[in-house]
Amino acid sequence: MGVQFIKVLEKDDGIRLDRWFSRYYPDLKNGQLQRLLRGKNIRLNGKKASTDVRLQVGDEIRIPPLTVSEKVDMPRDLSKADISFMRNLVIYKDEDVIVLNKPAGLAVQGGSKTERHIDGLLDALRFDKEERPKLVHRLDKDTSGVLVIARTAKAAAKLTEAFKTKEAKKIYWAVVVGVPKLKSGKIDAPLIKKSGVGGGEQVMVDFNHGQKAQTLYRVVDSLSRKAAWVEYMPLTGRTHQLRVHSVVLGTPILGDGKYTPKDAPSLGLADEHKMHLHARAIKIPHPVKGMLEISAKIPQHIKNTFDFLGFDEKQAENGFDFFEHGRN
Repeated sequence: MGVQFIKVLEKDDGIRLDRWFSRYYPDLKNGQLQRLLRGKNIRLNGKKASTDVRLQVGDEIRIPPLTVSEKVDMPRDLSKADISFMRNLVIYKDEDVIVLNKPAGLAVQGGSKTERHIDGLLDALRFDKEERPKLVHRLDKDTSGVLVIARTAKAAAKLTEAFKTKEAKKIYWAVVVGVPKLKSGKIDAPLIKKSGVGGGEQVMVDFNHGQKAQTLYRVVDSLSRKAAWVEYMPLTGRTHQLRVHSVVLGTPILGDGKYTPKDAPSLGLADEHKMHLHARAIKIPHPVKGMLEISAKIPQHIKNTFDFLGFDEKQAENGFDFFEHGRN
């Protein structure tokens, strides 16, 4: 769980801050709370606070990542616009699972500079259930596409296990700058996180110390040697795996400012500064019944690029069939 910003609701008006935490984080010890407050990790309306301060409706509590569980009825004061926004992202829903088509630019979880994110808006997807929906995997902020949400704790446990055991399979579409030399194949390049220039982390290939990272790929279509539509199926789930593996092929993902070489040629597209990586489909064991396979439409900026480059979505046969039948 990342950093959260929780609004105080009417039912909690007037209670002390420590009582609020006792109500919603019963496993958080008073000593832990005191240390977090002294270190300014927990803040009230952006300022340092004390345990005995009285809360008012609308106050905002900043909560850092915690190792203790929150109660499922943690309050979220969502606007009608937020609720409508989240529900419009739903592309599949049953009693156990919700699948979203996440837009590019919206983070899945919060961080030090991220206040609006999927995790903070999940109460909009409670529908008829008392339990708050739960994340079971992530996508990068600038990657669009299929995001699976569990509607119950039991479903979350089974879905999380499917990701850990690699039973969950994912297909990604990308527009890349240049065209891979081979039309299909496997990228086998171990990855490691290192400190980037100017701070932050950057993922790099490291055959001596990196973690195993493998990706199947195929070129669906291309325009001369300028750009290609590439389909990926990652066999491992490393951070930024597809973005770095695209560079390994010599064809960085269009719009990936972090990993694209500065001297990469411009394609002259209006949307080429936006990330062109989309989680197209997922196939995962359903918590209760059979196999769930869902695909998500590409976002408008990728569609615009497809149209400009002459790529036709109908050209892509089922990616799972292609990769799983050994034609890579």
